[in-house]
Amino acid sequence: MEEIVIPQRKPRKFIGEEFLLTSWAEVQPLYENLVSRAITNVDDLRQWFIDRSELESYLSENMAWRYIKMTCDTASEENQKNYQFFVEQIQPQLSVYNDQLNKKALESPYLDELKDQGFDIAIRGMKKAVEIFCEDNIPLETQIQTKQTEYQAITGAMTVTINGEEMTLPKAGDLLQSPDRTLREEAWTKISERRYQEHEKFDALFNELRDLRHQVAKNAGFANYRDYTFAALGRFDYTPQDCFNFHEAVAETVVPLVDKMAKERKEKLKVEELRPWDLKVDVDGKPALKPFSDGENLLDKTVQCFQKIDGKLADYIRIMRRMGHFDVESRKGKAPGGYNYPLEEIGVPFIFMNATSSLRDVVTMVHEGGHAIHSFEVRDLPINYFRSTPSEVAELASMSMELISMEHWEVFFDNEEDLKRAKVEHLEDILEVLPWIATIDKFQHWIYENPTHSIEERQQAWLKIYELFSDSVTTWKGYERFKKYVWQRQLHVFELPFYYIEYGMAQLGAISVWRNYKQDARKGLEGYLNALKLGYTAPIGKIYEAANVKFDFSKEYIAELMAFVETELEKLK
Repeated sequence: MEEIVIPQRKPRKFIGEEFLLTSWAEVQPLYENLVSRAITNVDDLRQWFIDRSELESYLSENMAWRYIKMTCDTASEENQKNYQFFVEQIQPQLSVYNDQLNKKALESPYLDELKDQGFDIAIRGMKKAVEIFCEDNIPLETQIQTKQTEYQAITGAMTVTINGEEMTLPKAGDLLQSPDRTLREEAWTKISERRYQEHEKFDALFNELRDLRHQVAKNAGFANYRDYTFAALGRFDYTPQDCFNFHEAVAETVVPLVDKMAKERKEKLKVEELRPWDLKVDVDGKPALKPFSDGENLLDKTVQCFQKIDGKLADYIRIMRRMGHFDVESRKGKAPGGYNYPLEEIGVPFIFMNATSSLRDVVTMVHEGGHAIHSFEVRDLPINYFRSTPSEVAELASMSMELISMEHWEVFFDNEEDLKRAKVEHLEDILEVLPWIATIDKFQHWIYENPTHSIEERQQAWLKIYELFSDSVTTWKGYERFKKYVWQRQLHVFELPFYYIEYGMAQLGAISVWRNYKQDARKGLEGYLNALKLGYTAPIGKIYEAANVKFDFSKEYIAELMAFVETELEKLK
């Protein structure tokens, strides 16, 4: 086999090879250089952008490692302190300088001469950033970031004891797939009870975050935080009304399919009432699928799976592995969830997740693997802005890989029956997640359109929205107190407000990418990679076009894709 070469970081020409961040004092002269530098022609301007990118890439990666270490061990005071140092000492200074640099670029008489692909997109973003920048928001943003880490610390410390064993909530969640209904009920109740113990703490934390965010929006001249966030996230390609259309389309075209699935589940399980702990178990009473034995085995099999798609993709995972850019197993003190963190200088990302041994873990791995592929595909783009894709594109990369890789899941499941079952479970999950995405997004619109709401009003709004997108079969009788707080398990609501609808839009794109791949694997993969290579050098619609799919969330398009998924499910059953 050909030797895999670990990519080298590009030499630091502007900030120097020996540069090391220990305080703001080292960084400031570099920013002052960029602010005061004379730009006398278009080549000077292009070099100025490259130098700015080099500095920002270094700082981005420095911040990344602080975040990675903090989430890998939330109990470490040193990790928390190192992360807080960047948030409190470095980031507030960056906001002011970024605004100055954006203005300098926009005022340059040579700006129109920059014809390289992508600069038009970058300039559009800079104009919006200048428009919404407000110096009064810098300390508020610091407060928000500090507050958000409290959510990770609370959830990372949560454990439950079942059958005498103390376990993390992700590990306890695996028991919801047990054929033993009594054990499932115990696991679900203990997980819900453990989360519920913290509901007042979460409510208080969220109220603080909501109030800080609303103040940020007001300071920047917006009516509410939703409108501010649409501007801050650079949502040039769709509006809140498009989100409302998405909610409506999902309620009309997807929820009926989920309702039908719930009725079938109730019948097959032969239960008098379908309960929340009955939703993950195999309907034929089979034990949970075990696609891998431990973290190393998961990585081995992921490499094999990606090799079947394309050797280059497998090499990306091999490179990350050799560099120690994985932390995949669930353990106490580790933050919840999973992510792929791009590392801007080296261009080789880091994958973090909480694997136990479930199918969900396989999906998380190939999902984050899709993000990792994206990081590799854009690493040679010259400016960091070109590599920073919007979420609607980033999630297309990850969600498409879930479905493309599914065509090669025989690596994880060595018998046909388990393989079919895994595919059915995943496709059903996709149908179920679209209503959940609509629920969370609609709830967030309500929250920030009503910024002075009480906790009781929030509970009522949540329940009303939750019912719109839920099946009519599952009953929460006796556990209504937990239902009121289901939203608190969604990290995005606390840490990444409004970053969730993108999953829905990208899911639709991913189904189309998968449909293309099934029709012609070579051409489908080529389109997928063509889209990823663009980074953020084109509008979202054009990037989707490069993958030969539509950026569309109309009722008609969603109905068409749901019909395709339903047909594929029928073939597997």
